[in-house]
Amino acid sequence: MRRISVMRGDRIILDDIDLRIGVGEHVAILGPNGCGKSTLIKTVTRELYPLLREGSALRLLGRERWDIFELRSAMGIVTNDLMTDCSREITGEELVLSGFFSSIGVWPHQSITDAMRGRARQILTQLEVEHLARQPVNEMSSGEARRILIARALVHEPKALVLDEPTTSLDVFAQHEVRQMIRRLAQSGVGMILVTHHLADIPPEVERVILMRDGRILADGAKADLLRPEALTGLFGIAVEVTERDGFYHLW
Repeated sequence: MRRISVMRGDRIILDDIDLRIGVGEHVAILGPNGCGKSTLIKTVTRELYPLLREGSALRLLGRERWDIFELRSAMGIVTNDLMTDCSREITGEELVLSGFFSSIGVWPHQSITDAMRGRARQILTQLEVEHLARQPVNEMSSGEARRILIARALVHEPKALVLDEPTTSLDVFAQHEVRQMIRRLAQSGVGMILVTHHLADIPPEVERVILMRDGRILADGAKADLLRPEALTGLFGIAVEVTERDGFYHLW
């Protein structure tokens, strides 16, 4: 991203953003609610488009122009918006298979091959949620549904994984399960952009952190340098303490 600004309604949500993330890199984007994190992700996935300004440019996976479905097929996307679009008719397996088409659920015009079904079963087993294949998504617990959504994001072997607030609305056990899953994915080598306002969501494998506030990037650098009380006090606007245990950071 170079000089990227995005408006929603009559407000500028992203304000002159410069950002470069390398292929295969693990990055966490941290900031309070309303700072522009989700808008940044929606700009990457082409749900939102930046203002046309002199000198602005947005290049994704080496290209400035994409067929939107081709782009989303190259990415694995996990957001709360995707989950709210699921209905009673969509089973766990159908939601995973829909990752091949960048849709929500499988539609009549979409052809599912045996290879696709085999890959879906493989990823369900890998994430230990194969027992949810026939269950309607909206009858699952929040943690189960989030793991199915992660399976959907991985089924087509994306070049990059985008996680937007992956533990929102989850209880303590489900948070732990999802965070351990994220850690395993980071260890597997897939590039990852993790958006959160919870320090505990950031696994030890993520070494670069970007701090956002009021639509701007406040800081961009090594996790050990930025996840410190003085930086996070300025980010969240309240005095905080930070602890680290087994590579995970916690905010108090």
